[in-house]
Amino acid sequence: MSTIKKFLFVNRKAPYGTVYALESLEVVLIGAAFEQDVSLAFMDDGVYQLKKGHQTKGIGMKGFEKTYGALEDYDVTKLYVDQESMAARGLTPDDLCVPVEMMPRADMGKLMEEQDVVLSF
Repeated sequence: MSTIKKFLFVNRKAPYGTVYALESLEVVLIGAAFEQDVSLAFMDDGVYQLKKGHQTKGIGMKGFEKTYGALEDYDVTKLYVDQESMAARGLTPDDLCVPVEMMPRADMGKLMEEQDVVLSF
């Protein structure tokens, strides 16, 4: 019998230029494969990870935007986005490639308190 823990992966970095976003996504999929209760939060420049229309040809990296659309296939459906981060970057939910729950920063803190494990990327 396995123990199911609540994991929250907090994404704070832009999607390209570092390995953080891609590494986070890979760890999320591993957690989901082991049937853990997985959630993702996007804050600061991490909100750009969900922006539609990644253009990666010029930087020589493969885009992974479409992977976010596949998360539901792994039962990863809890995606939270910090409202203040979105507003500061002039983004709205219509700019994002997947449905998310917008959340004030104060509520994001409460969400983190409810988790067994919080990993920040």
